[in-house]
Amino acid sequence: MTIAFTICSINYLAQARTLGDSLKATNPDVRFFIGLVDTLQGVAFEDSYAPAYPMIEIDKIEIRDFQEMCARYNITELNTAVKPFYFTYFFKHYPEAKNVIYFDPDIIVFQPLTELKNSLAKHNAVLTPHINTPINDQLTPNELHHLNTGVYNLGFVAFSRSEENDRFIAWWEEKLRYECLIDLCNGLFVDQNWMNFLPVFVPNTYIERSPGYNAAYWNLHERQFTQRDGHWYVNEEKPLIFFHYSGYDPAKPEILSKYQDRFELSARPDLTELFALYKNSLINNGNAYYRKFQCAYIKPAPVRRYLRVRKYLKMPFNYLIGKLETI
Repeated sequence: MTIAFTICSINYLAQARTLGDSLKATNPDVRFFIGLVDTLQGVAFEDSYAPAYPMIEIDKIEIRDFQEMCARYNITELNTAVKPFYFTYFFKHYPEAKNVIYFDPDIIVFQPLTELKNSLAKHNAVLTPHINTPINDQLTPNELHHLNTGVYNLGFVAFSRSEENDRFIAWWEEKLRYECLIDLCNGLFVDQNWMNFLPVFVPNTYIERSPGYNAAYWNLHERQFTQRDGHWYVNEEKPLIFFHYSGYDPAKPEILSKYQDRFELSARPDLTELFALYKNSLINNGNAYYRKFQCAYIKPAPVRRYLRVRKYLKMPFNYLIGKLETI
């Protein structure tokens, strides 16, 4: 058996449902779960918005010192910090599961995951790099950004059942328990930079370079999309396995992603139908409805030392000289 899961709070359930619907249509043999970094206590969804997929609340998976993690992290950091703990939960509670796959909720799967399962039959884990080829401009994101935020994109990672993976995931848990921060000055970008060690610590890791995997704004410079006979292809020949719509907001459908400035959606007609499909799916799955829910774990972001340093760096030069003279 293969399990696929995503992680989100209630306000992102339209994305999670869209992902689940795409898996159900293309991979009905894969069991899909939503890891909910939120609480359903006191929540009553309208009937049409009750997700059809099982939701496992974060406080049900027995994370040691979870409340300390909640106090330590903002909601983005918390959603990413719990990822390895969900892998542990699924491998422990579903002994029949040979593979466990993570997808970010803002993904649509377009094809059966046959090749991915074949890769997991021969390898311990599968990762996708952000890019396969160099970028020839200084727009965002480029190679420097990927050095800061991770060589691999953790919107997707897959593990097969093995003792070697158990050891790696346990190590990953301890790193994310304390160091799943957005702190680029200290080499941290939530869970992603830690995954640079996976091919080192688990040598049988497979780096999936097919352009049909994890297509997203960060690799559009090397990928063009076409549709033939009802199927999507990348660079004319490779099937599109899944597209990652990171940073897309259906309320601003003209913007490809808020995290990049390289491409205007209007200048990429090959993407028009792919994004229209996603926008309509989110609307139909209740995006506006779920956005009204505030996550139970949202709290004011902690003021960290690196933020205070950044504040001083923005001050006028003469003011900083005066501060230094008083030290």
